[in-house]
Amino acid sequence: MRKATNAHGAGESGLGRLIELHAVNSAGDMMITIALASTVFFSVPTDQARGRVALYLAVTMAPFTLLAPVIGPLLDRVPHGRRAAMACAMLARALLALTMSGAVATGGLELYPAALGVLVASKAYGVVRSAVVPRLVPPRIALVKANSRVTLGGLLATGVAAPLGAGLHQLGPAWPLYGACAVFAFGTYLSLSLPHKVDSAKGEARARLTAPEYRHHLTKQRKRPRTPGLRTVGASVLHGLQANGALRMLSGFLTFFLAFLLRVHPLGGLSPAFSLGVVAVAAGTGNALGTAIGALLRSRGPEKMIALVLTVTLGTTIVTAVLYSAFFVVVMAAVAGIAQALGKQSLDALIQRDVPEEVRTSAFARSETLLQMCWVVGGAIGILLPLNGVVGMAVAAGFLALGALTAVRGLLAAARRGSPHPRVA
Repeated sequence: MRKATNAHGAGESGLGRLIELHAVNSAGDMMITIALASTVFFSVPTDQARGRVALYLAVTMAPFTLLAPVIGPLLDRVPHGRRAAMACAMLARALLALTMSGAVATGGLELYPAALGVLVASKAYGVVRSAVVPRLVPPRIALVKANSRVTLGGLLATGVAAPLGAGLHQLGPAWPLYGACAVFAFGTYLSLSLPHKVDSAKGEARARLTAPEYRHHLTKQRKRPRTPGLRTVGASVLHGLQANGALRMLSGFLTFFLAFLLRVHPLGGLSPAFSLGVVAVAAGTGNALGTAIGALLRSRGPEKMIALVLTVTLGTTIVTAVLYSAFFVVVMAAVAGIAQALGKQSLDALIQRDVPEEVRTSAFARSETLLQMCWVVGGAIGILLPLNGVVGMAVAAGFLALGALTAVRGLLAAARRGSPHPRVA
């Protein structure tokens, strides 16, 4: 495993250690997910489960939508403490896992504030990790491939942790949380063992997702604009964010909507639990396949790739709504997984190509925060809809169509114009 993570210079640059850290992070998150799902979702009838999940969304996701815009700018202020920030995110989840272990059996209200803390810490880690990757890319690996390798390491660790967490759950509802505590404690050590250059902020500045603003009161000594925003580097990044936002909304929507739909209306001839397992495996396999494809492809034409995956996903969703069946639900989950992976990697390539180096790490942080908020919105839509497969897929096709209308034309136009900046790295 170490030989694989350290290949192509990743060991010397420190990228290999980040891949291992992200694998540990993904394994811990999966164990906490198993513990929460068994308490909030599987342990009660469907009607009660919808109420519990709605409460979970209200107590954890809703505050997170307010906190998420703050995470990126806050972490921009501590560029010299990224290792410490990731270590704190790991340690916080280790302690919160122990806190939840006492309440997970009863599903009491005290479980939800701790779950909110876990969610915020997890997303804070994700934002810092996105900003750290460019600092650790070896000369022989492009940034998009480096992100693909990190993501693939997390997916493989999730596949290992899922059956392990299910096995621990057989010992008791708190045991997956004990396992998560141990995993995150190890992750705290790995965070601090990253290379010192992770904390370097040389040449960096903050990136904004709005048009550039200029100071109203310029002094005679300093007549210069603020740091350029992302709109100043071309429309490709903004249209890529719009398209990826639609795909991330679909991910959140399918997570919650299919979870409840398949409990009431399982796939033909299968039990509810097995139906959920089939769809989860399809989505996970699609995500891994998309990540692997992105790692093999050269990062050329990212605008066309984003437009392609969004269009294919929209078409698949429409077909699923019209010809709704177990087969198309599984296909939909797989296509959504592939599209999300390829879309995110193509967005990373756009940021690498079009965003100047001095604001690139900040741009990764801001874009990841925005995409996480889109996932929350999609999940909220999924929990509110009636449990009708045709209606659900029609609604999903609706917001995907909106994303396609706002993004695809601009992406293709930007691809025809070419990059406004020379390729870096």
